[in-house]
Amino acid sequence: MKDRTLSGYVIFALIAFLVIPSTLQAQEPKKIVSIEAYDMLNTVPDTYLIDVRTRAEYQFVGHPLGAYLFPYMFLTQEFGKVDEIYGYKLTAKNKAFVTEIAKVFKKTDNLLLICRDGTRSLLAAKDLMAEGFKSIYSVEDGFEGPEFPFHSDPNKHKFYRQLAKRNKIFGFDHRRHYGWQWWGLPWTYEMDPKYIYPPDLNPPEKK
Repeated sequence: MKDRTLSGYVIFALIAFLVIPSTLQAQEPKKIVSIEAYDMLNTVPDTYLIDVRTRAEYQFVGHPLGAYLFPYMFLTQEFGKVDEIYGYKLTAKNKAFVTEIAKVFKKTDNLLLICRDGTRSLLAAKDLMAEGFKSIYSVEDGFEGPEFPFHSDPNKHKFYRQLAKRNKIFGFDHRRHYGWQWWGLPWTYEMDPKYIYPPDLNPPEKK
């Protein structure tokens, strides 16, 4: 009897070992690079590209052709220092982000999220998955790419940036050495109302 009980525990532990990690892994957004995202848009049905940058970035920096604008954060008029860098600050989050996405897309659609360098798109992807969206991808190299030089290994990243700064390498701390634009994928400045953040298309209420 004890042997059967022990066997039952072993089987249960084995199932937990196999099933639980895969369940946890499934909750993490998939990461892809721009060229993979572009290929998916051209080959996989029900696939859409969502630009989660600010309105200003979408309009003045440009955006991927056919990318829907759904800002994950908004640019404020507050000027200050963030991480030792001066600039206009972003809001913590667009509180209506998930709600607005859900009005336009199905939870089974393949949604590819892109921002400047993969930072905001990953945060936005996690929020969507937490709300039940099933097929979410973060374009990890972004539209402009991370600051040059970049390496995914934190130690090599720090080392390469030290070398670039010491040797006054042209392009240090600049973008466009990776990302959607770097791949030569189609992008535009055109503001097509079809792709603009839906709340921005609603006329203001008359007072």
